[in-house]
Amino acid sequence: MLRAWQLVPTLTMVPLVIGSTARAQGLLEQFSYEGLRFSGVGVEVGGVVSDRLTTESSVGVRIDYGLIAPSVRVLLGGSYCNGSFAPEELGRFEQRLRSIVTDPTGDFTVTIGEITWRTVQADLDLQYLFPSSSVTPYFGVGVAVQVHNGAGRAIEGTFVEDALDTVEAGLNVTAGTAVALARSLQLTAELRGSVTSELRTLAARGGFMVRLPRRGAP
Repeated sequence: MLRAWQLVPTLTMVPLVIGSTARAQGLLEQFSYEGLRFSGVGVEVGGVVSDRLTTESSVGVRIDYGLIAPSVRVLLGGSYCNGSFAPEELGRFEQRLRSIVTDPTGDFTVTIGEITWRTVQADLDLQYLFPSSSVTPYFGVGVAVQVHNGAGRAIEGTFVEDALDTVEAGLNVTAGTAVALARSLQLTAELRGSVTSELRTLAARGGFMVRLPRRGAP
């Protein structure tokens, strides 16, 4: 049986628990589907660096789907990049093939050639906006789905090509800014990091977004 003095720590924690629960409920109440609607569309171009591919150009499309909470917007997007495996990756592959070839003369060569990885990525992000009069910085996190298609003369029609044709999920981190050029037009610049089990990329893109007027706006 608990003594009175043993109940004191428990009783002092009750207001803290109630206060934390109330704050959590208040935060959740700020989220609403009422602000979700097609609010803008943009096009971006830039470059992508990764841990396995050479640096390549990339294009992307972004759709602003409105606010799910105060200053928190939902952004949908897609991008495309066609990168070649880095020389280090190909070198390790060629070295592994040489290690399993038996040749008494030792004068054989293994040349893989170029192997590419076409990647289509779809994104769903929640981005927190820091609005001002004409410049809107933002920071966000989200999820991604990458669809890869491998190609190359040395692997065409083999199980290696099939192994490179994959679909995988990952995580995004974004940071960028939008500058108002006109009432319905923004200049955008963004850094987007994506991590999956097979590929880690960092994309830097810039472009334009056409904004749609808000409901009730004149």
